[in-house]
Amino acid sequence: METIFPPNPSNLPKSRFRQSWFRLLRESILHLAFPHICEGCGTDIIDKEHYLCLQCLEKLPQTHFESYADNPVEKIFWGRLPVTAATASYYFTKGATLQHLLHQFKYKGQQRLGFYLGQLMGNRLINNPRFQDITALVPLPLFPEKERQRGYNQAMVLCEGISDVWQRPIIKEAVIRTTATESQTRKNRMERWQNMENRFELKETTALANQHILLVDDVVTTGATLESCGRVILEAANTRLSIATLCISTS
Repeated sequence: METIFPPNPSNLPKSRFRQSWFRLLRESILHLAFPHICEGCGTDIIDKEHYLCLQCLEKLPQTHFESYADNPVEKIFWGRLPVTAATASYYFTKGATLQHLLHQFKYKGQQRLGFYLGQLMGNRLINNPRFQDITALVPLPLFPEKERQRGYNQAMVLCEGISDVWQRPIIKEAVIRTTATESQTRKNRMERWQNMENRFELKETTALANQHILLVDDVVTTGATLESCGRVILEAANTRLSIATLCISTS
């Protein structure tokens, strides 16, 4: 549980002293009834604004791709899509903490967790010179019916977290997903490309014109979906494109 030191009565008027004790008592009772625990290890020694304790946060497999060019994410798009810069914040491995976090975020409705993960992404971009001239964020669109079923677009939630720490505007509806697609999970590389061909449409060209867009998604594997959407974004006049995902999967 978060350590809370009781107020020193010698430093407080009686009214404020009582208020402080009541607040301490209330927070302690709330913590017992609704404990806030680390999503990684289950400890309750954690700040209520965070979802991971410091130990679990440090154990997340960072890529550091944001700091250097020609990294594995950028190589995915070589010869296929003119990307200014690209990165993924973490490596995705099955059974690891990050898979659990993504599952809770995408399929269990934990949008606040997704917002927190977006903040982690934003903190990795905020002082990086390769991304400093980004002017706007674009979340990878979901098909409207899929978004209604889930209740939110996970890429949009990540964008909101990034924007919270990086103060970049989000452009949500300039690009739309025109048709539903089958799951990419069990498809090979070629089938993924074919599955995503012509699935996006540029709805509002002026919103993206003359901008350096950061296209955001949760996971990059073959890059088929991001490439298909990125091609549409680059149809806007004088637009540059960069890409950021929460993690990279090699499976």
